[in-house]
Amino acid sequence: MAIFFSAGSRFRYQGACSASRRTRVAVLATVFLTVVGTVRAAPISFEQALLFAEQHSAALAARQATADGAQQARTAAGQLPNPKLAVGIENFPVSGPERFSWNRDSMTMRRVGLMQDVPNAARRAAQREAADAKTARERAMLESERLAVRREAALAWLGLHFAQRRLAVFAALEQEDRLLQDTLASRLASGGAMPADALMARQETLELADRRDELQAAVEQARAQLRRWTGEQPELSAQAEPPALRLDLARLLDSLDRHADLLAFAPMLAMARADVEEAVAMRRGDWGWEVAYGNRARAFGDMVSVQLTFELPVSRATRQEPVVASRQKEVERLQAEREDALRRVRAEVDALVADLQRAERVLQRLQAAAMPLAKERVQVTLASYQAGRADLGTVLTARRSAAEVQLRALDLQAQVLAQQARLAYLIAE
Repeated sequence: MAIFFSAGSRFRYQGACSASRRTRVAVLATVFLTVVGTVRAAPISFEQALLFAEQHSAALAARQATADGAQQARTAAGQLPNPKLAVGIENFPVSGPERFSWNRDSMTMRRVGLMQDVPNAARRAAQREAADAKTARERAMLESERLAVRREAALAWLGLHFAQRRLAVFAALEQEDRLLQDTLASRLASGGAMPADALMARQETLELADRRDELQAAVEQARAQLRRWTGEQPELSAQAEPPALRLDLARLLDSLDRHADLLAFAPMLAMARADVEEAVAMRRGDWGWEVAYGNRARAFGDMVSVQLTFELPVSRATRQEPVVASRQKEVERLQAEREDALRRVRAEVDALVADLQRAERVLQRLQAAAMPLAKERVQVTLASYQAGRADLGTVLTARRSAAEVQLRALDLQAQVLAQQARLAYLIAE
């Protein structure tokens, strides 16, 4: 007995130690998986996603460089062209008794001159206006690109957020399915369920596994899309609450002239009008001046000459006027394109607003009526199944319908917030 008791005690002690080690291993594994999960799925808020998108956007960096370049080039607009230095020999004799002599003929001289072309003031003013307008155009295109980046980043964040929420809803459905599977064996043993119910439950499990793979793939695709805008971040998670994007639709519709697609038209029209003014200024022609110093032999003395040149804009009908008419047509083209773009964006915004209002109404009905009804149907069919008055197929169908209603509600919430994001990042402040 003593030996048996000692062996039993040692066995129990070793078993307790083994259980303790298993417990510690399980705890450490849980902690490790939690840490790994945290590293693999770093949470990112909606505002952080937009900020990272602006910081890492290559398209935005390219637009910024273009705008900076236009600002730098603006300083040179309207400046006088570079002066010209003229160096030469005048009246060098090559025949006669003084041929090939530097100092026998009084007209022979070594000459150095400085020349400056002077475009007329109106032309240079038009060039400055064109440079200012180009700088404004590049700033407008930069703002338009910034709105586009923020809009796409917002849509990508919302896509990941709702993809993860759909997967969470499906995980709850799978948990319910496992609970049902756990009770099915006892019901089969007691005769409360049919053998066909087991086959139906296994088939339901396989279908749920296929659907989970689809939803998991959607999460990974949405995560890749968000990473495309936020840069090379870790495995992203958008589980924070989505923002409340409140829109003043009346104000938005009254501000369509500041739509992202229309921002560049005003400076482009200013550039075209400046080109017209420059063409008109060319009717008057430019002028220039020259100062020269001529060095001769000592017996004759040196000379200084001053000269003015004037451009003669002759034959305006075939030179200047066609250019003026061509540039005026460019202004008309831009005006027509702006009007067409304004009509297009107005139609697009009206369509977005109509779709947003439709989705909001459908979502309200779904949350107020369809979801409570689906939940109640699951409870009734499950109670009937447990009481033996309904088969398992009815329960599975009701649960699947309730899950579809929840997923449909998430789809509608995603549509509402996506349309709000599209509208929120259309108008420049």
